[in-house]
Amino acid sequence: MKSSEVRQSFLDFFKSKGHTIVPSAPVVPLDDPTLLFTNAGMNQFKNIFLGLEKRNYVRAVDTQKCIRASGKHNDLEDVGFDTYHHTFFEMLGNWSFGDYYKAEAIEWAWELLTKVWGLSKDRIYATVYRTDEEAEKLWKKIAGLPGERVQRFDEKDNFWEMGETGPCGPCSEIHIDLTPDKSGSKLVNAGDPRVMEIWNLVFIQYNREADRSLKELPAKHVDTGMGFERVLAVLSNKRSNYDTDLFTPIIAKISELSGKGYDFENGVGHRAISDHLRCLSFAIADGALPSNEGRGYVLRRILRRAARFGRKLGFQEPFFYKLVPVLVDIMGEAFPELKEKHQYVSLVIKAEEESFNNTLDRGLEIFEKIVTNVRSEKATIIPGEDAFRLYDTYGFPIDLTQLMARERGLTVDEAGFNSAMEEQRARARAAGKWVYEVDFKPEEWRQLTKGNESRFVGYNDYEIQSEIRRVHVDGDRVLLTLADTPFYAESGGQVGDGGRIEGDGFAIEIVDVQKAGSHVVHVGKLISGKIESPKIVAKIDAARRLATARHHTATHLLHKALRDSVGTHVTQAGSLVAPDRLRFDVTHFQKIEPAQLEDIEGAVNEHIRQDLEIETFQMPYTEARKLGAMAIFEEKYGDVVRVVKIGDYSLELCGGTHLHHTGEAGMFALIGESSAAAGIRRIEALAGKMSEGLLRAERRIADELRAILNCGRDELPAKVRELIDNRKQLEREIRELRLKMAKQEIVELANRAVSLNGLRVVSAKVEAANVDDLRTMSDTLRDRLGSGVGVLAAVLDGKINFVCVVTDDLIKQKNLKAGDIVKKVAAVVGGSGGGRPHQALAGGKDVQRLNEALRQVTDIVQEMTNRH
Repeated sequence: MKSSEVRQSFLDFFKSKGHTIVPSAPVVPLDDPTLLFTNAGMNQFKNIFLGLEKRNYVRAVDTQKCIRASGKHNDLEDVGFDTYHHTFFEMLGNWSFGDYYKAEAIEWAWELLTKVWGLSKDRIYATVYRTDEEAEKLWKKIAGLPGERVQRFDEKDNFWEMGETGPCGPCSEIHIDLTPDKSGSKLVNAGDPRVMEIWNLVFIQYNREADRSLKELPAKHVDTGMGFERVLAVLSNKRSNYDTDLFTPIIAKISELSGKGYDFENGVGHRAISDHLRCLSFAIADGALPSNEGRGYVLRRILRRAARFGRKLGFQEPFFYKLVPVLVDIMGEAFPELKEKHQYVSLVIKAEEESFNNTLDRGLEIFEKIVTNVRSEKATIIPGEDAFRLYDTYGFPIDLTQLMARERGLTVDEAGFNSAMEEQRARARAAGKWVYEVDFKPEEWRQLTKGNESRFVGYNDYEIQSEIRRVHVDGDRVLLTLADTPFYAESGGQVGDGGRIEGDGFAIEIVDVQKAGSHVVHVGKLISGKIESPKIVAKIDAARRLATARHHTATHLLHKALRDSVGTHVTQAGSLVAPDRLRFDVTHFQKIEPAQLEDIEGAVNEHIRQDLEIETFQMPYTEARKLGAMAIFEEKYGDVVRVVKIGDYSLELCGGTHLHHTGEAGMFALIGESSAAAGIRRIEALAGKMSEGLLRAERRIADELRAILNCGRDELPAKVRELIDNRKQLEREIRELRLKMAKQEIVELANRAVSLNGLRVVSAKVEAANVDDLRTMSDTLRDRLGSGVGVLAAVLDGKINFVCVVTDDLIKQKNLKAGDIVKKVAAVVGGSGGGRPHQALAGGKDVQRLNEALRQVTDIVQEMTNRH
């Protein structure tokens, strides 16, 4: 069976059993800060299990994109070396949210595997939790499995938990016996690939309490996960996951580009590169980017690992990005986002490859020297500080160094590496911005009323009567949820509303509104009274809402103008929509030129002047996408989405608040364009009254400059350039005069040189504007000495700078070297340095001991002369 057939048959089978087909969540988690990447099918349903969210279906089926390359679930180091580990994989799953349970889950699993896919019944083993007699009996009854093919295991293998506390339950794993004689009974859960797990059925029936006890859940759920690549290999009768049609076209392309054919025994590089291509492409398509922090660093590590495997296959130039179209051909139909973003994905990968290629060869040379040093000492461990130098200077992630060490039969002192890394972080650590995080724990909140919660009615209603459902008071800070709310909760880049909530005898100023699961949490300050009665009047700050809407509508206009001017590869990668400004991050690889920015700003203002009607309506997600509505990287969409249409100009999926006509935005002004990250440009802008204020401020500054320079507005640039040119000319003249005076001072110093065994020695403190001037002065001194040594010192920005010169005859006859001399002089003031034999530089911190250091120059030269 082809991969597309297996994937579709799984979805169709469970659709026939009343399941709703749910799209895969992005591999970049949108609403779970505990995860770097989506690593299991259950991630997108987590809030349902926690009771924070409800869906309009109770049965679901999906194929979930997953990445396991960090933290507890990290398969990176095994990828390529075996046939079944991957950083990226698909997890097929079916779900029941309080609907069916063990009997149906087991019955349908057996039906799909044996009747639809035709797997041999006598090659299937089932495992159950050691006390789960119900599941064991069901396997024997439904599948007719004999006792030896239903095996019990303990918590390690057959009990699933979401975390230290929370939903959990026993699981039943399905294993396939691939031994030639079906003799794999003792290999179940033994880590032997000849008998491997292909499907895990999790029965969520308990809640793990804080005291580690188990409490029965009121509703029981089913959560299953099947490794798509593994089951495909089985159904395709292939020796390896990498021999299926998910990988073979990629491996063939690698062979074509490298000229190195693939075979199983020598195919580590081919396998690793093909896996890493999938991981990086899907992560980038879903909004992640290689960087030095968090998930971005995981991606950078993976790409650099692939680049090094590429170098071993003979690639000297970037090659990885050339594989993206092959992946799109394989998986683009199943995951349209990959097809939509493939050009952008290729650009990101190519830029990252080019960056690493600049240092890869030098880093490999340094690694070889490190290995030579380790072996010369008859050791087997690469020191942590050496591994850190490879990371810090040449961009080698620790796991890349470990991989290369492993190939040489060596290990790496990871503790030493981590220590060096932590020291660097401590030096670089800056104070972070404090953010008040809402931690929604209903059991800790006081419940005032029961019923529906957090229904947002604020698109049209700015003031409503409602009821408090839950409240938590911490000093004068108040957190509360309402039955209905006019307050928009921060999401999609738009900040939360502000406003006021008043009740019987109390008033609360709302300063922030955030989402916690499906709840809207109002964060406020208690102004007066005590919260007793649930009846309230909730009123948003209408002026703040209008100002925010101006910036949000302007953001949509800006997005469209950018795509028209810069290119359709431009998509939103992040945003901030606030009452006083907007910030818009877009995918683009170079600075947007000023002329382009002017065109973009003009296009936005033109569509504001056209006073286009803004419509909002709801429709199924798939239909909206067919209409061409833009979807955003960072946003999470349900089955039914809200569409914002601006005339015939812009169409986007958006849940934010907007104007009714573009003319209400007033005016739009771009105020900045900069780099936000690799491949991301950041645009900042103002709309409405804020842009009007900017215009007035700039006009006021221009008027003041005209008055000071006594010229017209059009003459301002030329006048300013003239002033700058005049200043530069004066600075040049002053520098030349200083150097002329310094040269005379150097002549006088040379004339007063101390005679030492036939050579002349000068040591002095001089005035210099910078190190270059100090070096120029030392050249003059060297010419005037004839045969001698000179050490000059200057204090620049509170630090000592030394320069030492030695004439050529002393270098040859006495083997005196400027680098050796200046290093000893600098040591007196707690510094160090070095350089060439005839001229060397050094620095020092202890200014108080400068004169002492200069006095020791003669003794240092004497000592070095005596040696020779």
